[in-house]
Formats: sequence, C-alpha cells, structure tokens
Amino acid sequence: MQKILVVGAGFMGSGIAQVSAQAGYQVYLMDIEAAITDRALKDIRWSVERLSAKGFLKEPSEKVLARISPEKDLLSASKVDWVIEAALEEEELKRRIFQDLDRISRPETPLATNTSSIPITRLAENTRRPERVLGLHFFGPVPLMKLVEVVKGEKTSLEIFERGVAFVQSLGKTPVRVQRDIPGFVMNRIFSAAFREAVDLVDQGIVSSEDVDVGMRLGYGWNAGPFEIADNAGLDTCARVGQSMKALGAGHLAPSSNLIERMVGEGRLGRKTGKGFYKYSPEGKRLPWEDK
Repeated sequence: MQKILVVGAGFMGSGIAQVSAQAGYQVYLMDIEAAITDRALKDIRWSVERLSAKGFLKEPSEKVLARISPEKDLLSASKVDWVIEAALEEEELKRRIFQDLDRISRPETPLATNTSSIPITRLAENTRRPERVLGLHFFGPVPLMKLVEVVKGEKTSLEIFERGVAFVQSLGKTPVRVQRDIPGFVMNRIFSAAFREAVDLVDQGIVSSEDVDVGMRLGYGWNAGPFEIADNAGLDTCARVGQSMKALGAGHLAPSSNLIERMVGEGRLGRKTGKGFYKYSPEGKRLPWEDK
C-alpha cells in the first residue's frame, strides 16, 4: 500500500486526505495544531459515513477511516511515496515547509503543493532537487470536485509531471495539464477574473451576491456561483490569493474593492465560521440570511 503525507489539515488538506484514503492509500495527515487535526478527522468521518450511507463507497467507512493517521510533525515524510503540502496560502510558510521536506524525504519522493496562486518554481528554488517539485491544485470541496490542475515548474522533470497526472487519475479525478508555471495557473486565473468583477459589482450595490450566484448557475451553467465557491474555499484564503496575485504582478486579477478584506476583519470567513456571503448551520448547511 502506497503512503501519502498531507501537510495541513484545513479544508483542503482534510479533503485531500479523505479522497486519498478512499482510493486505497495510507494517509498521514499532519498539522502543528492538534485542534485542527481533530476537527479534520471529525469532518472526514462525517463525510465518509455520509458517502457510505448513499452507497458511493466500495468498502465499509471504517476501513477507509482506518487508513488515516494524525501526525504532529513532518518526520513521516521519510517513509511515504508522496507528499502533498496544503498549508495556508503564505509563500514564506510554504518555502520553509519545502526546505524541511526536502531534507527529510527520500530523494525519489515527489513533493507536491496545493497552492492556488504561488508559482511552483518559487517554492522549489530552495530545495536541492527542484525537479521533483510540482503542483497538484485540487478544487474544493475535494471529495466532490473532480478537477485537479497538475502544474509543471520550470525545473519539474517530465517523469514527475506524468507521475502527478497518473496519481490524480488514481484518485478518480480528472487532471488538467498546466505546462507553464504562471501565477494562479489556469483555472484560478479564469475564476479570479470573474470573481474580481463580481465582488466589485456587489460592493458597488449594483447586484446582490445571491443574484450573481443564481445568474452564473442558470445563465452560464456553473454548478456553484462565485460567492458560493468563495465561502467554501474560505474568504481568508480568497484574500490571501488576491494579495499573492498582486505581489506576483497579476494584480489585474484581484478585486479593486476591499469587500473581502472587510468581511475577513468581521470574522465572516465563509462556511468554516458559519457565515460569509451566506449563513451556515454547524453542520455546514446553508441557511437564509435574516440579518446581513
């Protein structure tokens, strides 16, 4: 059984851990905060049991859950076949993690990042073997979304790139091959352009966030509107992506409005805090806003 270390047990990391365990991998889920790991394991159990009850799993839920082990440090990187970093969207934090992973892991182990905006090449440049660093950009909620961008850094080897494609397929996901490493990659740049306009229109009072989401679902066939997507990802993550885009010279893809930053300052981070553009129950079910 192949082993995977997922670094970061937040919304994305827990989802990556879950789908990897469902695909038959032994998963080590690491976070420096035990409370975050505990919450992730609880959320994963709820999700797996729900999928099992609907008949979407090929084996008992307990068998899937038994393949996930919590970790408090990166030492398990020395015994795994894949490492996927899913920490906060902060470049310096990710750089430090990759330096440690480069030192601890076996030379042949691919080191992947789930970053949504930071070029892979920048994260790989302080490692001794940048040819094994690649991007695996999952979309959330990971258990439900079928798409993963496989991103080739400037020095990523073709072998590692193709191994990334095969790994994504082994999870039952569809890979999009991103052959050139640019800020935001492909799908996030396209989404960011739409989200920039949507945020600015809402902040100017021209339209409500709910109507934008309805319009994009019914008019353009989106499964979820931009504000629904933002709430799922976390508005703090959206703010970091916007800041990262600006820092990397792609500021034209970030909203000119500071609406997202204001909401983050108010604690409205989206689904994970129970309120964002929408309001949510403790179980994550969307509720009608009675007081915005």
